[in-house]
Amino acid sequence: MALLNILRFPDPRLATVAKPVQAVDERIRTLVRDMAETMYAAPGIGLAATQVNVHEQVVVLDLSETKDDLQVFINPQIVAQSVETEVCEEGCLSVPGIYDQVERSMRVTVEALDLDGKKFKVEADGMLAVCLQHEIDHLQGTVFVEHLSRLKQTRIKTRLQKQAKAL
Repeated sequence: MALLNILRFPDPRLATVAKPVQAVDERIRTLVRDMAETMYAAPGIGLAATQVNVHEQVVVLDLSETKDDLQVFINPQIVAQSVETEVCEEGCLSVPGIYDQVERSMRVTVEALDLDGKKFKVEADGMLAVCLQHEIDHLQGTVFVEHLSRLKQTRIKTRLQKQAKAL
Protein backbone atom coordinates (compact mmCIF):
# COMPACT_ATOMS: atom_id res chain seq x y z
CA MET A 1 0.00 0.00 0.00
CA ALA A 2 1.08 3.55 -0.60
CA LEU A 3 0.15 7.00 0.59
CA LEU A 4 -1.07 9.11 -2.31
CA ASN A 5 -0.65 12.85 -2.79
CA ILE A 6 -3.90 14.75 -2.18
CA LEU A 7 -4.49 17.63 -4.61
CA ARG A 8 -5.22 20.97 -2.96
CA PHE A 9 -7.82 23.49 -4.06
CA PRO A 10 -7.62 25.45 -6.39
CA ASP A 11 -5.57 22.87 -8.34
CA PRO A 12 -7.24 22.72 -11.78
CA ARG A 13 -7.02 18.90 -11.81
CA LEU A 14 -9.77 18.89 -9.15
CA ALA A 15 -12.14 20.16 -11.86
CA THR A 16 -11.61 17.04 -14.00
CA VAL A 17 -14.73 14.92 -14.50
CA ALA A 18 -13.95 11.30 -13.61
CA LYS A 19 -14.61 8.51 -16.09
CA PRO A 20 -16.48 5.35 -15.13
CA VAL A 21 -14.37 2.37 -14.08
CA GLN A 22 -14.43 -0.12 -16.95
CA ALA A 23 -13.49 -3.20 -14.92
CA VAL A 24 -13.21 -3.80 -11.18
CA ASP A 25 -9.85 -5.55 -11.29
CA GLU A 26 -6.71 -5.76 -9.17
CA ARG A 27 -5.61 -2.28 -10.31
CA ILE A 28 -8.83 -0.78 -8.91
CA ARG A 29 -8.60 -2.85 -5.71
CA THR A 30 -5.03 -1.56 -5.21
CA LEU A 31 -6.23 2.00 -5.83
CA VAL A 32 -8.95 1.50 -3.20
CA ARG A 33 -6.41 0.20 -0.65
CA ASP A 34 -4.09 3.13 -1.34
CA MET A 35 -6.96 5.62 -1.16
CA ALA A 36 -8.13 4.15 2.16
CA GLU A 37 -4.61 4.33 3.61
CA THR A 38 -4.32 7.94 2.41
CA MET A 39 -7.73 8.89 3.84
CA TYR A 40 -6.97 7.35 7.24
CA ALA A 41 -3.53 8.97 7.41
CA ALA A 42 -4.82 12.44 6.47
CA PRO A 43 -7.02 11.92 8.64
CA GLY A 44 -10.38 12.10 6.88
CA ILE A 45 -13.72 10.33 6.51
CA GLY A 46 -14.00 10.32 2.72
CA LEU A 47 -11.85 10.51 -0.39
CA ALA A 48 -12.64 10.53 -4.10
CA ALA A 49 -10.12 9.30 -6.66
CA THR A 50 -10.14 12.75 -8.29
CA GLN A 51 -8.52 14.12 -5.14
CA VAL A 52 -5.49 11.87 -5.68
CA ASN A 53 -5.27 12.74 -9.39
CA VAL A 54 -6.89 9.50 -10.59
CA HIS A 55 -9.83 10.48 -12.75
CA GLU A 56 -11.96 7.36 -12.37
CA GLN A 57 -15.18 7.03 -10.38
CA VAL A 58 -14.00 5.58 -7.08
CA VAL A 59 -14.95 6.77 -3.58
CA VAL A 60 -13.93 5.48 -0.16
CA LEU A 61 -15.69 6.44 3.08
CA ASP A 62 -15.41 5.50 6.73
CA LEU A 63 -17.72 7.32 9.11
CA SER A 64 -17.02 5.04 12.07
CA GLU A 65 -15.31 6.28 15.23
CA THR A 66 -13.05 3.23 15.21
CA LYS A 67 -12.01 3.63 11.55
CA ASP A 68 -12.76 0.00 10.74
CA ASP A 69 -15.86 0.31 8.54
CA LEU A 70 -14.52 1.14 5.07
CA GLN A 71 -17.22 1.63 2.45
CA VAL A 72 -16.29 1.54 -1.24
CA PHE A 73 -18.37 2.99 -4.06
CA ILE A 74 -17.25 2.37 -7.65
CA ASN A 75 -19.13 4.28 -10.38
CA PRO A 76 -21.50 5.79 -7.78
CA GLN A 77 -24.61 7.49 -9.12
CA ILE A 78 -27.26 9.37 -7.18
CA VAL A 79 -30.48 7.83 -8.52
CA ALA A 80 -32.87 9.60 -6.14
CA GLN A 81 -32.68 12.47 -3.70
CA SER A 82 -35.08 14.20 -1.37
CA VAL A 83 -36.49 17.61 -2.08
CA GLU A 84 -35.94 18.42 1.59
CA THR A 85 -32.51 19.85 2.29
CA GLU A 86 -30.36 20.54 5.30
CA VAL A 87 -27.36 22.72 5.91
CA CYS A 88 -24.30 20.99 7.37
CA GLU A 89 -20.75 22.06 8.05
CA GLU A 90 -18.35 20.46 5.57
CA GLY A 91 -14.61 20.23 5.29
CA CYS A 92 -12.40 18.58 2.71
CA LEU A 93 -8.95 17.00 2.54
CA SER A 94 -8.33 19.07 -0.61
CA VAL A 95 -9.22 22.27 1.25
CA PRO A 96 -7.33 21.78 4.54
CA GLY A 97 -8.43 23.80 7.55
CA ILE A 98 -11.49 25.26 5.83
CA TYR A 99 -15.02 24.46 7.03
CA ASP A 100 -18.28 26.04 5.92
CA GLN A 101 -22.01 25.48 5.69
CA VAL A 102 -23.33 23.69 2.57
CA GLU A 103 -26.94 22.91 1.70
CA ARG A 104 -27.54 19.35 0.47
CA SER A 105 -30.43 16.92 0.06
CA MET A 106 -31.37 15.25 3.35
CA ARG A 107 -31.64 11.81 1.76
CA VAL A 108 -30.10 10.20 -1.29
CA THR A 109 -30.23 6.81 -2.97
CA VAL A 110 -26.94 5.79 -4.55
CA GLU A 111 -26.20 2.87 -6.85
CA ALA A 112 -22.61 1.71 -7.22
CA LEU A 113 -20.37 -1.31 -7.68
CA ASP A 114 -18.51 -3.03 -4.86
CA LEU A 115 -14.96 -4.43 -4.93
CA ASP A 116 -16.26 -7.58 -6.64
CA GLY A 117 -17.92 -5.54 -9.39
CA LYS A 118 -21.40 -6.33 -8.05
CA LYS A 119 -24.06 -3.63 -8.18
CA PHE A 120 -25.58 -2.46 -4.90
CA LYS A 121 -27.87 0.32 -3.72
CA VAL A 122 -27.76 2.32 -0.51
CA GLU A 123 -30.38 4.68 0.87
CA ALA A 124 -28.59 7.25 2.97
CA ASP A 125 -29.47 10.09 5.29
CA GLY A 126 -27.54 12.12 7.84
CA MET A 127 -23.77 12.19 7.58
CA LEU A 128 -23.64 9.36 5.02
CA ALA A 129 -25.92 11.30 2.66
CA VAL A 130 -23.78 14.44 3.04
CA CYS A 131 -20.54 12.53 2.45
CA LEU A 132 -21.83 10.69 -0.59
CA GLN A 133 -23.00 13.93 -2.19
CA HIS A 134 -19.68 15.62 -1.33
CA GLU A 135 -17.53 12.81 -2.80
CA ILE A 136 -19.71 12.32 -5.89
CA ASP A 137 -19.35 16.07 -6.47
CA HIS A 138 -15.57 15.51 -6.58
CA LEU A 139 -16.05 12.88 -9.30
CA GLN A 140 -17.98 15.51 -11.27
CA GLY A 141 -15.18 18.05 -10.85
CA THR A 142 -16.79 20.09 -8.07
CA VAL A 143 -15.18 20.99 -4.73
CA PHE A 144 -17.51 21.88 -1.83
CA VAL A 145 -16.34 25.50 -1.72
CA GLU A 146 -17.89 25.96 -5.16
CA HIS A 147 -21.28 25.75 -3.40
CA LEU A 148 -20.33 28.91 -1.47
CA SER A 149 -20.55 32.56 -2.51
CA ARG A 150 -17.91 34.01 -4.85
CA LEU A 151 -16.64 36.19 -2.00
CA LYS A 152 -16.10 33.16 0.27
CA GLN A 153 -14.41 31.27 -2.60
CA THR A 154 -11.99 34.15 -3.16
CA ARG A 155 -11.19 34.38 0.55
CA ILE A 156 -10.57 30.63 0.73
CA LYS A 157 -8.27 30.68 -2.33
CA THR A 158 -6.29 33.59 -0.85
CA ARG A 159 -5.96 31.85 2.52
CA LEU A 160 -4.80 28.57 0.93
CA GLN A 161 -2.30 30.39 -1.31
CA LYS A 162 -0.82 32.08 1.78
CA GLN A 163 -0.61 28.70 3.54
CA ALA A 164 1.15 27.16 0.52
CA LYS A 165 3.74 29.96 0.43
CA ALA A 166 4.41 29.47 4.15
CA LEU A 167 5.23 25.76 3.66
